[in-house]
Amino acid sequence: YLLANAELSIGKYHDAKIHYTKFLEYPKLNKIYIKEVNKKLKNCNFAIEALKSKVPFNPQNMGKKVNSKYNDYWPSLTIDEQTLYMTVRIPLNGNIKRMQEDFYVSKKKNGMWTKSVNIGAPMNTANNEGAQSISPDGQLLIFTACNRKDGYGSCDLYYSRKIGNAWTKPRNIGPPINSSAWESQPSISSDGKTLYFVSNRKKGKGNKDIWKSTLSLKGVWSVPVNLGDSINTKGNETSPFIHPDNETFYFSSDGWLGMGKTDLFISRKKNKYWTKPLNLGYPINTYKEELAMIVNARGELGIYASNRKDAMGIDLYTFKLYDKIRPKPVTYVKGIVYDKETKKKLVSKIELIDIDKDKIIVKSYSNKKTGEFITCLLKNKNYALNVSKTGYLFYSENFSLKNIKNSSKPFILNVPLQAIKIGSRVILKNIFFETDSYILKQKSEAELKKLIRFLFLNRKIKIEIGGHTDNVGSKEYNIKLSNNRARAVIQYLIKHKIPKERLSYKGYGYSLPIANNKTEKGRSLNRRTEFKITAFK
Repeated sequence: YLLANAELSIGKYHDAKIHYTKFLEYPKLNKIYIKEVNKKLKNCNFAIEALKSKVPFNPQNMGKKVNSKYNDYWPSLTIDEQTLYMTVRIPLNGNIKRMQEDFYVSKKKNGMWTKSVNIGAPMNTANNEGAQSISPDGQLLIFTACNRKDGYGSCDLYYSRKIGNAWTKPRNIGPPINSSAWESQPSISSDGKTLYFVSNRKKGKGNKDIWKSTLSLKGVWSVPVNLGDSINTKGNETSPFIHPDNETFYFSSDGWLGMGKTDLFISRKKNKYWTKPLNLGYPINTYKEELAMIVNARGELGIYASNRKDAMGIDLYTFKLYDKIRPKPVTYVKGIVYDKETKKKLVSKIELIDIDKDKIIVKSYSNKKTGEFITCLLKNKNYALNVSKTGYLFYSENFSLKNIKNSSKPFILNVPLQAIKIGSRVILKNIFFETDSYILKQKSEAELKKLIRFLFLNRKIKIEIGGHTDNVGSKEYNIKLSNNRARAVIQYLIKHKIPKERLSYKGYGYSLPIANNKTEKGRSLNRRTEFKITAFK
């Protein structure tokens, strides 16, 4: 039994199988040993077959600028792949006999990673900070810290927000996520609404399980729910990573069939349930412990930590994922919000809406000092983006990712907000009509509701709805069509309790183009609905 354990621990699977089998021949064995050995025999058989069918794997060390001479692990990557955070085990006050964990960061410039640097106080302290998860926009860091005065158990989850280039003082995320048990290794979903983490709390399936908590509309985390038998076993499930597609889940486990210790697995969400985990295969998994893998938004590159021969201790590596273990590719919209006249950067509310379902997918804010925001976009969806701030007209944009082959291409925006004043106007980019008709499509609802909220919040404003067309057809036809479309919007607003005294409309036909009517793209831009401030008291 002891010999077989030793052989399994160094990947001698055939020998381990022989000696486990021999052990089971002894009479009067303890049932606990029999059960354990039978599981290990299954691991041996799995590993023997895995060695025969290698999966594509060519890991590349991320280099001396990213990796230090110490142990570097637990990578976290922003969705635009421009910022990489990691946990690094460094000497405490230069004393190599006493090590501590701190956060380091590396940024990509001209396609190359810069030298990783300690992110400093108030995030890093003389105690350990590690096992972090960065939100896709890089504005929220959730991490693990242990044995702190404000803690609820041995290890708790904490969070910090980024303002400008500085981090706020970390705060304990509190109950019901943190408990008197051990909580660690968070992973936040791309919409910010679900937090996955590891805990050994009561009512779990095994030693360490993966749990999840969801964020309510009021900003309160729900009582955590165990991910259940689809993911958790009687062993240990750790290092969860939810891909930005919100449907592909990576984690480590010693409970599912593997190469002997802790292996990496993938599970996919199907009809709201997680599929049976798939072992990522050899040589991604070996007889050693494989932990803490993440995957970029495009779904083709993995990052993980390993103590391979060319490593300086434990280093970070990248590798291309083979097709079977790739998630759905995800792209993003990235922008900077600023005052159109003063160019001052603005903190503003960002809403990403699934316009086919009229449902807010993401609600966040641009950075207070830089005005920056990043929001994930999933393929095969139509989105409306609304940016709003008190005292300003809102800004709207439309993104259609349906039937697009290369959906990983990002959208980069400048978002100039206009102060509310007479003459200011906004193009309502998410108002849609049936072809050659003034019947509003249902997917216009999200934009119309945004306009209604704006008018309710600014009751002293009067507006004109302007309809515009391309130059296809006669002048008379287009004036009539644009006039009817503008009137249809007005009728919708009146129906939803906006006083008609505050509203007017006009059809401009093709008299005020904003693009060249000689191209389809230009004609598409010219077919638009606008609103203009006509009075403001």
